[in-house]
Amino acid sequence: MATIAPPPSKRQRREALERTQTQQDVTPSVIEAGSFKARFIDNDGNQLAETIEVPLGDATEKNVSLLLNTLLGREREEFTPYRFRIHIPSSNTIIDNYPTPAEFLSVLRKHGIENPFETTITLAAEPQAVFKVQAVTRMSNKIPGHGEAILAAQFSPKTSSLLATGSGDNTARLWNTDSGTPKSTLKGHTGWVLALAWSPDGQNLATGSMDKTVRIWDESGQPVGRPFNGHSKWITSIVWQPFHLWRDDTPKLASASKDATIRIWIVNTGRIEHVLSGHKASVSCVRWGGTDLIYSASQDKTVKVWDAVNGTLKHTLASHAHWVNHLALSTDFVLRTAFYDHTKNVPASLEEKRAKAKERFEKAAKQQGVIAERVISASDDFTMYLWDPAQGTKPLARLLGHQKQVNHVSFSPDGNLIASAGWDNHIKIWGRDGKFLTTLRAHVAPVYQCAFSADSRLLCSGSRDTTLKVWDMRSFKLSVDLPGHEDEVYALDWSLDGRLVGSGGKDKAVRLWRN
Repeated sequence: MATIAPPPSKRQRREALERTQTQQDVTPSVIEAGSFKARFIDNDGNQLAETIEVPLGDATEKNVSLLLNTLLGREREEFTPYRFRIHIPSSNTIIDNYPTPAEFLSVLRKHGIENPFETTITLAAEPQAVFKVQAVTRMSNKIPGHGEAILAAQFSPKTSSLLATGSGDNTARLWNTDSGTPKSTLKGHTGWVLALAWSPDGQNLATGSMDKTVRIWDESGQPVGRPFNGHSKWITSIVWQPFHLWRDDTPKLASASKDATIRIWIVNTGRIEHVLSGHKASVSCVRWGGTDLIYSASQDKTVKVWDAVNGTLKHTLASHAHWVNHLALSTDFVLRTAFYDHTKNVPASLEEKRAKAKERFEKAAKQQGVIAERVISASDDFTMYLWDPAQGTKPLARLLGHQKQVNHVSFSPDGNLIASAGWDNHIKIWGRDGKFLTTLRAHVAPVYQCAFSADSRLLCSGSRDTTLKVWDMRSFKLSVDLPGHEDEVYALDWSLDGRLVGSGGKDKAVRLWRN
């Protein structure tokens, strides 16, 4: 059910005819001669290189990026692509989208800089991913198997050839995405499988169900140990402890439940280490941060921050006026992928793996040299709040704009963008500090979920209108429309190497999309 545009009206047809009959002005736009002084700073405001004059005619973003790499003395192979934001001198205005050389002067003059040739322009440089993910453009496989709607989907961090899905038919399934075939069916639950999560090392899968239990499976689909019993109502969300915090190769797992508690399990033994009780209503989402803090969102309108080691409550973040539906951390991507990255170099020893996972986390979390893991919460009160629990219980920003409940929120892998999906059919994009950037409009029904590509340049969204849509995060325009589902799309995930998008929903079949 792709959205079809209405036929052009009489007036539009007449105007189009007039446009084809008038002589086009083919003289190229003249770029004024001259140059401007550029001062480069990083995200924390530290100067990167000395101030330099840039000729206007050559001031494309790509050229300025090459220039900065040269100033930083990098070899050709080490060049990092940059994205630039322009800080207007003596005001707090920041231009997010870098203009073309032809528009450069007019954009600056519009912001009150009369003579750009005599002003030093500050350019904030944000490093972009060195690799590039291509937008998925076609459905490569439709794989039937589940007997009911698919409620959750996640790719293994180890390889994009393994996708796990959980369904209302009381099973989870593993799919081989290379051949587009079912790999194994994970039977054992006696209720809907509502939540699933791969361990960061990709060895095990945890599933949580309406039957109040959590089960662990290996990557071939065999059960590991006994089911974890303890919750008195169904499981809503599962998260693994970040890899660099594992002690003696013993992972832990946190599960949130409708019974208003979060339980921390020692995976190898199935023993409960802590029960985190304090919420007054169902816990809708749980996240485990890289500094060993657990964040939980609940229908009691609060977000609570727990110390995972002692099982004690550290903060209660109470600003929302309605249920809190979802949480995301600025470090979600690196915590989920641990030591797997785009280089495909997996360290040999356990110590090296842990060191690499820790280094990736610290790089993602550092702001101005301090580890600051940010949390964003999405709620039924139409708003979102951005928090830095290390600084206290006051929110850093309140993100307003959605006209209805906010379903889902996620940080881009580089931590610079936040995407929120709502019941108002829109996706909104925000800066890392919570500043509103744009609204993505094309869905014609509520948007349930969105997922960034590994290089943060693309976003994929799934909706009740049965389509997936891929958006370009540079121009904030629709890149590809992907019809193909026969009913609502509940779950989607973008593989961590960027090759595939997997989606599932009410029509019970898994669909794989690739370039």
